[in-house]
Amino acid sequence: MKAVKKMILTVVLTLFFACANIFAAGDETYDKLRLMIDVMEIINVNYVTETNPRDLVIGAINGIVRTLDPFSQYMLEKDYKDMKSETEGAYSGIGLRIMVKNGFITVVSPLPDTPAYKAGILPEDRIIKIDDKSAVNMSSDEAVNLMRGKAGTKVKITVSRDSVREDFEFVLTREKIKIETVRYTMLEDKTAYIRLSEFNAQSASDLQKALAGFAKQGMKALVLDLRNNPGGLLDSAVEICGMFLEEPTLILTTKGRVEEMKKEYFSKGRGEHTDIPFIILVNRGSASASEIVAGAMQDLKRALIIGSHTFGKGSVQTVIPLSDGSALRLTIARYYLPSGRPIVHFDNKNAKNGITPDIEITVKPADEVRLYSQSEMIFSKDKAPKSKVEDKDKIEDRVLAKALEIIRENKVKEIISNPNLLAAEREKIKNDEKDENKEENIDE
Repeated sequence: MKAVKKMILTVVLTLFFACANIFAAGDETYDKLRLMIDVMEIINVNYVTETNPRDLVIGAINGIVRTLDPFSQYMLEKDYKDMKSETEGAYSGIGLRIMVKNGFITVVSPLPDTPAYKAGILPEDRIIKIDDKSAVNMSSDEAVNLMRGKAGTKVKITVSRDSVREDFEFVLTREKIKIETVRYTMLEDKTAYIRLSEFNAQSASDLQKALAGFAKQGMKALVLDLRNNPGGLLDSAVEICGMFLEEPTLILTTKGRVEEMKKEYFSKGRGEHTDIPFIILVNRGSASASEIVAGAMQDLKRALIIGSHTFGKGSVQTVIPLSDGSALRLTIARYYLPSGRPIVHFDNKNAKNGITPDIEITVKPADEVRLYSQSEMIFSKDKAPKSKVEDKDKIEDRVLAKALEIIRENKVKEIISNPNLLAAEREKIKNDEKDENKEENIDE
């Protein structure tokens, strides 16, 4: 019994003191730590089945971290390595971005040209089994671990979809996934359309290459689509902002409890696309780095923002490696845009988090799913996924259509600088949505 207690004490104290440079613990903290050790010892000795002290410690750490916020996370060594691989832009798996929603592993989006995408898995699909293991109430980390693996090996995914009664089974062969975050094409009137799916280490350079190619083709306007972009690397967001600004400009300030967390982030040098009419599209799936780019460009009156209200993830996480190879992702600061406004109001529960677009257009969740599938056809005409939307089932992308209308009328810069014109556009959208609702009621 003493040996077990000593083992638990050693493990807990090792992890506790590993973070000693981050915070100083008072007497009350040490009292609670001793209480936790007592509880773990009782469980280890008396629980109905044998327990592993290390598992108890990991469970305790996860419990502590979960009390903080939705974005802080304790990562085991494998999870930490996987996270680094994904941030750097490559890993082996099937190409799904997922989240836990109402107890189900839910697809946020399949990555373009990956096994999951080619097979026809869609946003909002619920993964109910991975191989023969139930995924109900499974954590996203466990699901990721089961779906990833050596390239060339197979995994079976069972999926439930609201619009279909029977479940789907997909047997997918894992591949080396290179996350191509930048997809682009030239639309009407020399309007460049770029969709950025996340901000990783390659995103800024890939975006710069796409813009250089468009410039050679005589690009006259730009639409940057950040819908369903969950964010990523802060430096990537700041670098991308700099491409559209004439001189070094404050993009973001971070402030935390520790004075050292107060930092200012400036764009670097003169951008190459400082005068082009510029529109950014956002929705409720646009978070973190997406909100930084959209919010900064809005504050600096460099781009017109169109779409629906963004997610509201305005906090900074740092990853702290620990001595056993695991890591702690910890929220250490909050984002403040050039005007000084925060992206998330931690201290005001009545304030609306996120970025409010200049022109707000409401899109139903079901339509968002269909539009995602439709948009892929713009980029993948020669290798369409099985999930493609047939011509007869297509719906209008009202957000993109509004952006193209404003560009066609050459009113982007005018609307940004003239509050009366902006108010007129907002009123026009309201009237259009009222007319739509009337038509729906008549149909019903």
